Amino acid sequence: MRPLWDTPSAVTEPGLPKRRGSFAARGQTALPSVLQSAGNPSTGSPSADSSLGERSAVTIKNLVKRYGGVLAADDVSFSIQEGEIFGIIGPNGAGKTTTVECISGLRVPDSGSISVFGLSPQRDRYRIREFVGVQLQESALPPRLRVGEALELFASFYAHPLDPQEVLQTLSIKNIELTAFKNLSGGEKQRVSIALALVGNPKIAILDELTTGLDPEARRATWALIERMRERGVTVILVTHFMDEAETLCDRVALINRGRLITLDTPEAIAAEAGVNRVRFVPSQPVDDETLYAVQGVQVIERKDRYVTVTGTGDLAASLINALATMGVQVSELEARGGNLDDAFIRLTRETTSTERERVQA
Repeated sequence: MRPLWDTPSAVTEPGLPKRRGSFAARGQTALPSVLQSAGNPSTGSPSADSSLGERSAVTIKNLVKRYGGVLAADDVSFSIQEGEIFGIIGPNGAGKTTTVECISGLRVPDSGSISVFGLSPQRDRYRIREFVGVQLQESALPPRLRVGEALELFASFYAHPLDPQEVLQTLSIKNIELTAFKNLSGGEKQRVSIALALVGNPKIAILDELTTGLDPEARRATWALIERMRERGVTVILVTHFMDEAETLCDRVALINRGRLITLDTPEAIAAEAGVNRVRFVPSQPVDDETLYAVQGVQVIERKDRYVTVTGTGDLAASLINALATMGVQVSELEARGGNLDDAFIRLTRETTSTERERVQA
């Protein structure tokens, strides 16, 4: 038995984007290296010690999934490389959960193909379940089942699970080991769900809305855990609504909207490609939103105290200064910077939603 997540730092491997800096190494709370792995290759499951980036962990081609008249997945295609943290973002109802449920075998696609280390989630579902751990957006256990009992039960389903007691300790839920599921808070249920996804010692971990309901300290501790998983070669598929979470953790991010893959790249590249800029300033006199929206490139306006923050495209600072100057309004405390993933998300989803409406109306 050896520590599963004991690698001291992130690595760069051929075929993968440059590894993002370790969250724990940036002075955040790190988790103890206590989880153990048997790493027995004889089970037929991919070993956690496989070299990163040598092959695709998941390949999706032309995935289509309908619910009645709604296309939850509309010709979606992408690959996830072994050992990366791959983020899936998008608005509510975009098709994110449907996509990962098809990967795990919980949903049956209407058409298209999915390969998980060369196996089919439908034909080979029992083999895949040996090395895929899933934390769903919503999950439930028998109300009287205790947390420790649940982990012991789930561990018994796998040939080489992690030690349930060490999983409890690492996720800081040892104190609720004897608590019945019905008595847990929302945040505690979320952490138990994560523990159940990890106790099988998975090669692929699918985490849907991982940190929803967690307090800031637990959220950052969970981020550190995910980075440790990646450093040992576990492929992590992370569905999230938190853009800061995607920026911090993910090597690459897929943006899905209305069932379609809009873009796929590193968080930095998506933000840069979207061409979003952010300008904050203090106007010498009040300026209404209608006036600001009339300035070329302005897309989003936020106000806080004296400050006005405008997000948009192009040479936004110059456009604002010139437009306001013609109205006799001066600006002070001007700050301009490039946009982030959150800004790109808003722009790209608005654009694709508008395009989709126009297509439907036509």
